[in-house]
Amino acid sequence: MDIVTQFPRQVREIENLFITLSDGCRLAARIWLPADAEQKPVPAILEYLPYRKRDGTAERDHLTHPYFAGNGYACIRVDMRGSGESDGLLDDEYLKQEQDDCLEVLKWIATQPWCTGSIGMIGISWGGFNGLQVAARRPAELKAVISLCSTDDRYADDIHFMGGCLLNDNLQWASVMLGYMSRTPDKALLGDAWRDVWVKRLEHQPLLVAHWLRHQRRDELWKHGSICEDWSAITCPVYLVGGWADGYSNTIPRMLAHLQCPKKGLIGPWAHKYPHFAKPGPQIGFLQESLRWWDKWLKGIETGIMDEPQYRVWMEEPERPLAYYDERPGRWVAEPQWPSPNVEVRLLALNSGGRLAEKPAPEGVVETLSPQSVGEGCGAWCGFGIGPERPLDQRADDGRSLCFDSEPLPARLEIMGAPQVTLELSVDRPAAFVAVRLNEIASDGAVTRITYGLLNLTHRDSHEHPAALVPGQRYKVTVVLNDIAHGFAAGNRIRVAISTSYWPLVWPSPEPVTLKIFTGASRLELPVREPRAEDAKLRPFAASEGAEPLAKTYHRPSKGRRWIERDIGAGTSTYCIEEDMGRSTIEHIGLETDFVQREAYRIRDDDPLSAEIEIAYSIAIGRGDWKTRSETRTLMRADKTHFIIEASLDVYEGEKQLVKRRWNERIPRDFN
Repeated sequence: MDIVTQFPRQVREIENLFITLSDGCRLAARIWLPADAEQKPVPAILEYLPYRKRDGTAERDHLTHPYFAGNGYACIRVDMRGSGESDGLLDDEYLKQEQDDCLEVLKWIATQPWCTGSIGMIGISWGGFNGLQVAARRPAELKAVISLCSTDDRYADDIHFMGGCLLNDNLQWASVMLGYMSRTPDKALLGDAWRDVWVKRLEHQPLLVAHWLRHQRRDELWKHGSICEDWSAITCPVYLVGGWADGYSNTIPRMLAHLQCPKKGLIGPWAHKYPHFAKPGPQIGFLQESLRWWDKWLKGIETGIMDEPQYRVWMEEPERPLAYYDERPGRWVAEPQWPSPNVEVRLLALNSGGRLAEKPAPEGVVETLSPQSVGEGCGAWCGFGIGPERPLDQRADDGRSLCFDSEPLPARLEIMGAPQVTLELSVDRPAAFVAVRLNEIASDGAVTRITYGLLNLTHRDSHEHPAALVPGQRYKVTVVLNDIAHGFAAGNRIRVAISTSYWPLVWPSPEPVTLKIFTGASRLELPVREPRAEDAKLRPFAASEGAEPLAKTYHRPSKGRRWIERDIGAGTSTYCIEEDMGRSTIEHIGLETDFVQREAYRIRDDDPLSAEIEIAYSIAIGRGDWKTRSETRTLMRADKTHFIIEASLDVYEGEKQLVKRRWNERIPRDFN
């Protein structure tokens, strides 16, 4: 990344300012704007999050918002109610209160003497979600949105469920929130009130995993904030951005297909980060690309951005399976619209003998009973590009799955879109799921996962009204795999791998499941796209740029690792994660932070009820003699009928314990 220090307009920063809402709640904001904005007002860009402007997002904020400000925008980074130094309490994600507060913030910004009244919203993940949700409320001040790594459907494409299956990220993210929201506000900004604000939050803090587990179907909890409930609600222009290594790439082509507003989509090789610094690379000049969008929709300057193809993606080259990629080889391709008439479906039959062929063979039957640890090579559901989180070589998982292989490809084959696998099957239990992986087999035998999909078979007809399976009955189901753009190499083979477990990504079914697949009647649908000459003429992205980085001193460097432990005698497998974010000081405010998380996912191959997840966070924040620390722990297991949750929260000022909380929950399993 090239660091820019000189901009067209000098930048002024307001380190902290409180925006008072109509109910008296104050939201803490940090603002960057041109120094002469009160004499020459500018449009504004809002990023609205619960992740703490003071320390949590400070590094990326420093790279991004001064850059926009130096190019003629006022940038406002607001901590939501109940987070950072803001007043109030935070009860859950994406509540109506969150949107209502944002509407007031937009009105406040529009009335400031430095603002023209035109505002855009930008955000990644939570901030990408609420940008779309607020746009659906149609505030007059909001003229355009850039939404990264977000969703249109909170049930189908978020950290909670996938294909109706319970993702273990549901617990992981709830554990993150338990840790994140236990952090103290900065005493330097709140003065003597800091402790009372903090303790009130801690005593109110919900155990989100228990709340979410009480909604295992696609009910009103998930419909709220899902913009797919009314595609016509959003009328302002929307730029949708994501990456193939992220967990939210499916939503971009789906929103392009359904939104009725001016829209663009961009998917790179990136994980869950902004594209000017995301891994795997190549990074792009995302801030320059964003300015083209803002200039068009907030300043009325024709930049040509809407004359370019609607949907642009990174076509990945074949690559050996690695847990981490610094860069992912490929090229940019684009389609004028999505869905595209340039993509055609190619059918391959799942035939007996483990063959994948163009012509279906006479019908046969194969069956499998997956060991519970199948899935150890799955990698993270949502990667962040900061460690060994990508899928491993799939041979270990494939050896314990039903596999169907093509002949070596006679020529390169490129796909773009969502492959689908239609299965005719039966199972021997009333509840089961299938995990389907699309893999590429290299000539030396290495196997790379290209994409995958999940389906809770009790959700085969509806996520709102699941129904038990009849053991032994034959069903026809379709598993939609994640969207991808990938080129299979000539000479390599395509594999479809099927299992009834996918640990540690998915919580297991209550009982071991024997699955029968009716070969010849089952098939793979590939979205094939032939290379187009127009791709070589695409406007190149500028080189990655950013403003000056945040000055931090590290006293212990950050590091992350993942490993697998096996107890051969007990027959257990444990997938372990340690993310040490290091101990560091933000120099200009003297704030020291220390953050370590540990996760363990245990299971025995012959018993789905042995599944157990334990997640712990230790977070310290302080300055000089002022020291605070929070310790959180969550534990999840299940019996045949209930999920069992234990959690603890212990908070200290110095060595004095301020808060001690414990939770014990039993929540009925609802077809999961």
